[in-house]
Amino acid sequence: MKLIEKQMNVQSLNNARVLVTGGGGFLGKAIIKRLLTHTPDIRSLSRNRYPELDALGVEQIQGDISDLAAVERACQERDLVFHVAAKTGIWGVYQDFYNTNVAGTRHVVKSCQQHDISYLIYTSSPSVVYHDDADIMGVDESAPYPDHYQTYYQETKSMAEQLVVQASDPSLKTIVLRPHLIWGPGDSQFVPRIIQRAGSLRRVGDGKNRIDTTFIDNAVQAHILAAEKLLENRHLSGNIYFISQGEPIYLWDMVDHILMSAGRKPVRKSIPKGLAYAIGYIMEVVYKSLRVASEPRMTRFLANELSRNHWFDISAARKDLGYVPEVSIADGLAQLKDWMETWN
Repeated sequence: MKLIEKQMNVQSLNNARVLVTGGGGFLGKAIIKRLLTHTPDIRSLSRNRYPELDALGVEQIQGDISDLAAVERACQERDLVFHVAAKTGIWGVYQDFYNTNVAGTRHVVKSCQQHDISYLIYTSSPSVVYHDDADIMGVDESAPYPDHYQTYYQETKSMAEQLVVQASDPSLKTIVLRPHLIWGPGDSQFVPRIIQRAGSLRRVGDGKNRIDTTFIDNAVQAHILAAEKLLENRHLSGNIYFISQGEPIYLWDMVDHILMSAGRKPVRKSIPKGLAYAIGYIMEVVYKSLRVASEPRMTRFLANELSRNHWFDISAARKDLGYVPEVSIADGLAQLKDWMETWN
């Protein structure tokens, strides 16, 4: 009876008590800001404390999602969880990725079940269906998982999203989102990495590979829509959705746009894909042999990422969630340029 009454009381985001894991990060913070237009009862779980969230009146719990006690504390008296926290990157120690992405997600699921939380939105990654150097062009959510992965991030995110799907049942309804290459003002990873390597970047391959990206506002929009639709329709529970701009762009055109937004020169020099892949393999062997903690400038995964097509069919998100990107790439780049002028 307690669970039935609780589900009846949570009819929309406007009366939901929400937890956002990783609320201090790029995507998590943006989701919180949008959520504040729906409900004031928002809690963030992050390892650090963020003054900007304090200024917004958001309750903050400091803790790591690999710590079950911290997650259980954060999940108390919540109705809905956006599980955004993750360890990202293409290099590092397996156990670190596992502790955050797999064990942390298991802790979130367990805490949701323990505290009768009815709804869970999980942020995954399209990279969980990458098959080594194969092109991905217009695939939908039926694309299978590969037999092996080139990075610990892919492997552990795949394990985590499967945990979330398997946890879906009448008492805990879940949706998994796979936004691709989130970027925009406030970005702390994708855009800064490109800017930091300005001048040393090389096009890998023929430069004709197309990719999907997701402007930050659109990624947030997809998360809010997923929560709203899940509240309305329990039959969406257990579903997975690719999220993107829905307009594939040449990867190196996108890189050039970002560089020019920061007042840098576009990339003109190139390197054959096979050579980049070989360099990546050698650097991986050397770094692992010498136990170098920093990320190599090239890896096999990165060589593939920079030279192949990877764009996705988002028709399921359009149909089930009503997702239509609200900001175009062109408008997003204009916003990015304005932010860059301040950031620089």
